[in-house]
Amino acid sequence: MSFLELKGVTKGHLKEVERYIENYKKYILSVIDKQKSIEYFKELQRNNSIAYYKRQMFQLRRFLKFLQINWADEIILPADPHYESIRLTTEKIKEILKYFRNDESFVRLKAVILLGCTSGIRAEELYKLSQEDIVLEENKVIIRHDPQNNYSTKNKKSRVSFFSSEAKQAIIEYLDYFNNNKNLTTLFAQKTLSRKFHKSPIRVKHLRKYFSQEWDRRGGPTSIKKILMGHSLKGDVDLMHYNYQSEEDLKQIYDRVMLNSTINCRKHI
Repeated sequence: MSFLELKGVTKGHLKEVERYIENYKKYILSVIDKQKSIEYFKELQRNNSIAYYKRQMFQLRRFLKFLQINWADEIILPADPHYESIRLTTEKIKEILKYFRNDESFVRLKAVILLGCTSGIRAEELYKLSQEDIVLEENKVIIRHDPQNNYSTKNKKSRVSFFSSEAKQAIIEYLDYFNNNKNLTTLFAQKTLSRKFHKSPIRVKHLRKYFSQEWDRRGGPTSIKKILMGHSLKGDVDLMHYNYQSEEDLKQIYDRVMLNSTINCRKHI
């Protein structure tokens, strides 16, 4: 766990990996036996999705290799499941806003939906946002990579993205509500939002997909979309070595493509 911590992962990830290992240890007891381990791995496979099983097995295999268990290399991770992408249009997002319109926390849900749809940030990044990360004057959102304080991005780099004028108005309304409600301590609490979106037609993570698709429909450059969304730039020679864009450059391009985009959610309020 100490070596894993040196890699700069978040405390949340460390706890998750520690839980995987502790559950494995409880099952096999005091000796790492190959047959007993296989039984545990089969049980994991039966009781979990392919993605979750694969995530656990990846960490357990690393753990066994660290202990120099000679049969650890025999563990083959399954292929990723086939994923059928969904098409998200403005009409679909209108439907989601209509779905939530009678919810007592609609002001928060509207802010989440419009921020996610127009900034392209990941759900996990959205949950971590504080008021200091939202710069209203510049329509800017700051996504921090700071593992020591439990902030992490997938490419291990801090970045900025932006949001539309329509999203800005929704955020202003929500911040006023948030700051006048002493029961709220986290801007976009993960457990609360996961529960709210559990039975809705889409999940919080799908808001980012809308941004990607809408950006392309509006003719925005793919290279800039990659930067705003925090994609890994490995393998993209142009972005790694040539196409540097300052924050001001990104803002100008974003404004041209997305600033005035609207979902016209007020029709459903």
